Amino acid sequence: MVSAYRTLFSVPGAIAFTLAGLLARLPLPMTGIGIITLLAQLRGSYALAGAVSATFVLSYALASPRISRWVDRHGQAKVLPLAATASVAGMLLLLLASHWQAPDWLLFTGAALAGCMPSMSAMLRARWTVIYRGQAPLQTAYSLETVFDELGFIAGPPLAVGLSVALFPQAGLLCAALLLALGTGMLALQRATQPQPDPEATNSAGRSVIAATDVRLLAVLMVAMGVIVGSIDITSVAFAEQHGQPFAASIVLSAYAVGSCAAGLVFGVLKLTTPLQRLLLWCGTATALCTLPLLLVTSLPALAASVLLAGTFFAPTMIVVMSLIERSVPPRQLTEGITWLLAGLNVGVALGAAATGQRVDAAGAGAGFAVSVVAGAAVLLLSICAARRLRPRLLQPSNAC
Repeated sequence: MVSAYRTLFSVPGAIAFTLAGLLARLPLPMTGIGIITLLAQLRGSYALAGAVSATFVLSYALASPRISRWVDRHGQAKVLPLAATASVAGMLLLLLASHWQAPDWLLFTGAALAGCMPSMSAMLRARWTVIYRGQAPLQTAYSLETVFDELGFIAGPPLAVGLSVALFPQAGLLCAALLLALGTGMLALQRATQPQPDPEATNSAGRSVIAATDVRLLAVLMVAMGVIVGSIDITSVAFAEQHGQPFAASIVLSAYAVGSCAAGLVFGVLKLTTPLQRLLLWCGTATALCTLPLLLVTSLPALAASVLLAGTFFAPTMIVVMSLIERSVPPRQLTEGITWLLAGLNVGVALGAAATGQRVDAAGAGAGFAVSVVAGAAVLLLSICAARRLRPRLLQPSNAC
């Protein structure tokens, strides 16, 4: 297995853009929790903190596909510095407004501007696709990127919270801004491995790729996947607190990431010839079934085991969906297509957290897992619909997945 991943980096420049991507992907998971930690300390209002953080998430979900569309047309080297500058400016505005006790509308303005952050995961996947399009290592590369995304969401929030608590309230968000500037700057300088820009990176009608039914279905499927993640996050924290061991929540959530990372690494080296639509059905079914044990949880060890199982098919499902989007959109619009999926995932996480929070407040911690099960059922139904809607050229066996 190790040799398969080592082979990926035999291409000149692969190590360099991967390292840049590791830095540049951390700001996304750091920013939302960084805003909450910052405002909870300085303003003493979790309602305000949650609303400002939600503004950032919504802005990112709306802006990132547009930014990626510009990237497809003008290239990463030109667009990334501009988008990162706008996002960093928004973070700095938020930091200054919080420090000087400025009106709340400035906090929301800063959060909205911070949402101009480019989708770094899409940028990295687009580079791998250019290198390995139509080849078996592309699945391995997608697997690696999914694992790196998971690691970012494991390391990012604790880093932001730890800095804000240990140093000063603005430290977490300030670190995110610095990492974004550094990571995107490093990536933009690496022109040799970036996808070639195409000034005509639109279809004949000038529409976004989200206008395609296949892309919309896959994006909504990713929203459902995100709801599962957001629901498990909130319910695990509430369940651990209810059992008098709040710190156990970090161990439980790590179990979800471990399950997903391990499955992603293994899936990435499998030499599968199964048609993609069939893989999507299998993964969607497994994802739905693996949420059911959550309803039976009565203890923290059982919770950790159930969450580990629930995470097992997250990475494989995401890898299959990424392979499908690579075939569903024109090559010149690939970055935008990937970004729509990642934006859907982030929207789903926010929706799942919000819905689960209300459910937990109303009926207790255990009731929150019902949201995960409903989302799992939605993943299955959307997988069926997407597989049936796939164009005939997508129904052929592929060595890439």
